[in-house]
Amino acid sequence: MTDHHGCGFEACRGRRTGTARLIDPRMPELARSLTLFRHVQALTGGPAARLDQAGSYAVPSLRGEAFAVRPGSGSIALRLDADGVDAAVLARDAEDAVSVRLLDRSGRTVHEGRLLSEGDRLLAGLADTVEAGVGAGAADVRERPEAPSWENGDQLAQLDAILADGGAARRAALTRHRGEHRAVDVAVLPSVLDHVCSVGLPIGVAVFAPSAMQACAGPVHVTDHTAGGRVYAAVANASLELDLPAVHSCHLVRAPAAHGPTSSLELDDENGDCVAVLTQFGIVGERVHGAWEHLAASLPGA
Repeated sequence: MTDHHGCGFEACRGRRTGTARLIDPRMPELARSLTLFRHVQALTGGPAARLDQAGSYAVPSLRGEAFAVRPGSGSIALRLDADGVDAAVLARDAEDAVSVRLLDRSGRTVHEGRLLSEGDRLLAGLADTVEAGVGAGAADVRERPEAPSWENGDQLAQLDAILADGGAARRAALTRHRGEHRAVDVAVLPSVLDHVCSVGLPIGVAVFAPSAMQACAGPVHVTDHTAGGRVYAAVANASLELDLPAVHSCHLVRAPAAHGPTSSLELDDENGDCVAVLTQFGIVGERVHGAWEHLAASLPGA
């Protein structure tokens, strides 16, 4: 794809090999289907950022609901904007691999969960099918929680504003945000990951695709980067991949969280869409929070 509103990894390039059938994309039906599977390789992202995580799905949440990332649990934390996720497909490709794909209204895959065990593939055959045209947006809008305003909102409100439209509208009006926000030099991102890896400082990572966010948290076990600008980090049970040349800007945004004002590094592509966030989620301990804030304060401006 050429921008963030599409797909960057193989599963998201519109492969039509094999067979596929539609399952119910509406909550809570979709959540029931996803949490059946115990061994999944979950992928979310685009050309600038991608998160690849092995585990089982925690109950997915919708924009506006509570959200938790549980380090060490092996759970895949997925958050969705029901207005943008239009369909869910169980697909079997030519190599007989089975995956669950969430599609937007243009038919692009915004999240894929590859089923790794034979038991999960058998369970997939039990999922109820739905008629074509039944989308997540078909649910009664009155049942959906209203996302709080990001201008005065906490960390989760900032993430939800990104989830709604890629965050471009929020970025253009970020002067309305009551917390601190400033540009950071993109070139320091590999050093940030190397540093947190070397000192054992756990971090939280969220990666975005249109209407989908996948997050993880924990220690960074190893990092690597290539001469071409590819940056890799093993975070807990997930693998983060960044293409630095495709990351156009980085902003440090502070918003209220469990330990008070908490810094997030937001990575934007050339279209102004946020593709990934590095931060601390939830209750992590005062020492961890303090070390993260000290690191964030030391980062040079763009």
